[in-house]
Amino acid sequence: MTQGPTRRTVLLATGAVALVAGCGGGGDDSGASPSVAPAQELAKTSDIPVGGGVIFKDEGVVVTQPTQGEFKAFTNICAHQRCPVAGVSDGTINCSCHGSKFAIADGAVTNPPATKPLPEKKIAVEGDSIRLA
Repeated sequence: MTQGPTRRTVLLATGAVALVAGCGGGGDDSGASPSVAPAQELAKTSDIPVGGGVIFKDEGVVVTQPTQGEFKAFTNICAHQRCPVAGVSDGTINCSCHGSKFAIADGAVTNPPATKPLPEKKIAVEGDSIRLA
């Protein structure tokens, strides 16, 4: 005698189908991003020295000002062995773990052992306010 599926099997299968169906799109495909609340201010433009930068450890970012009025942001984690960078001086972002240095203008490696640049982070500068974008 062949036995059919148990009630438990039917309920589990029905729940799985409902879960997968609920994950489907169904909304408009306009590509518009959902609204995101404005990010909290990270710093004032006057807080970032020209030719230098400031590390924001809690936010995971280094904000630099390579030239007057030009602001850049990069991750604060070294591309070499994932140590947090320790400082910004003489036009470079510096990692004290193994001596890697990165250009404040584009995050490029200026002193190995790192072989990859610091990934850039998006920021928004509005008036005298710098925010993560």
